[in-house]
Amino acid sequence: MARRAAEYRAAGRRIIDLTLGEPDFAPPVHAVAAAQRAAARPMGYTPANGIPELRRAARHALERDRALSYSDAEVAVGCGAKQVIFNAFFATLRPGDEVIIPAPYRAGYPDMVRLCGAVPVIVPCSTESGFRLSPDALAAAVTDRTRWVVLNAPGNPSGATCNHDLLVALAEVLRRHPSTLILSDEIYAHIRYRAGEYVSIAHAAPDLRERILLVDGVSKAYAMTGWRVGWGFGPPDLIHRITAVQTHNCTQTSTVSQIAAVAALRGPQDLLAERRETYRRRRDAGLAILKRSRHLDTVEPDGAFYLFPRLAAGDDLAAADALLEAGCATVPGSAFGAPGHLRLSFATDLSTVEEGCRIIVATLEGVSA
Repeated sequence: MARRAAEYRAAGRRIIDLTLGEPDFAPPVHAVAAAQRAAARPMGYTPANGIPELRRAARHALERDRALSYSDAEVAVGCGAKQVIFNAFFATLRPGDEVIIPAPYRAGYPDMVRLCGAVPVIVPCSTESGFRLSPDALAAAVTDRTRWVVLNAPGNPSGATCNHDLLVALAEVLRRHPSTLILSDEIYAHIRYRAGEYVSIAHAAPDLRERILLVDGVSKAYAMTGWRVGWGFGPPDLIHRITAVQTHNCTQTSTVSQIAAVAALRGPQDLLAERRETYRRRRDAGLAILKRSRHLDTVEPDGAFYLFPRLAAGDDLAAADALLEAGCATVPGSAFGAPGHLRLSFATDLSTVEEGCRIIVATLEGVSA
C-alpha cells in the first residue's frame, strides 16, 4: 500500500499516507553526532554479536528502564530486532516444528517461520479480548511440536499490552511445556500510554528466564529505523547460536550504526517521554474522528503508534482500495492476520492524521450508502 501510494503521488495525486510504521521524528542529535565522528575514522569488522560498548549500553538501558539484569554473555546484537528474531528462529527451528503466533501479528512473523521450514500456528485474538492472547487459547494451541510462542507487546498493529496477571497466567500454561521457548518482542516498550512500569514476561515469570528471548532495539523509540540496530537478551546457549547465524549471514551490524545506538542509549532520555506525548495527542485526535463513524469499531490502543479499527462491512481489502482512491492510504488487516480491520499509522504529523481519518469516515459513509 505504501508503494501504491507513492505511485499515485508520482502521478500527481494527493495521497494521505497512514501506512508505514516509521517514526517521523529525527534521530537523537547526539546519536547523529556520534555517527559522524565515527564515520571519519578508520574502522574494521566488529564482533558478530556487536561491539562491547553497545552490548554494555543495551544491558544498562534494560536495567535502567525495565529493572532487568543480563550478563554480557546473554546479549546478541543484530541488524534490527527483526533480524535477531529471524536468527533465533533459524538457529532453533526444524522442519515440522510449530510456532504459536497470536493474531493480529507483526507482519513477517509467519513468513520467517516458514522460511525456516517450520509451521506458524495462528491464534486469533478478537477485538472483544483487546487483541490479547488468553491462557485458554494458548493451552489449546500448544502441542508437543511447539518450539516457540511469540508475544509482542505493545503489539503491532493492535497496540495491545499485557498486564502482570495475564502474563502470570500465560506463564502457568508454558510451565507445562518445558521445551517451548518464548519470544518477547518489546520493540514498542517505550511507546505506551497507560501509567505504570512496563511489565515483561521476564518480570512476571523469572523462573522461565532460560526460555525467554527478549528483543528490542533503537528503531521505534529513538526513530532510527534505517540504522538497523537491534538486540536480544536470552540464555547464553541461545545467544551463542544466534551469534553463529549472524556470523555467517551478514558478519555484523554496521559499525557506524552501532556507535550511534550507544549514544542514543547513553544520552538524554527526555525525548522518549516528549515523543510519547506527541503520539498520544495524535492517537486521541484520530480516535475522536473514527468513533464518529457507525462503520467502524475502534479500540483505544495501549501503546505503539497504530489505530486498528474493525470494519462493519468486513472487507478490508475492498475498503483499503476505496480509501486509496479517495486519497488515504491504509493497510488491510489481512496483512496482519486480522481480516476485516485496517491499520492506520499515526507516526506522522497531527494534521495528516486528522485529515486521513476524516477521509476514512467520509468515504465509508459513501461506500455504505
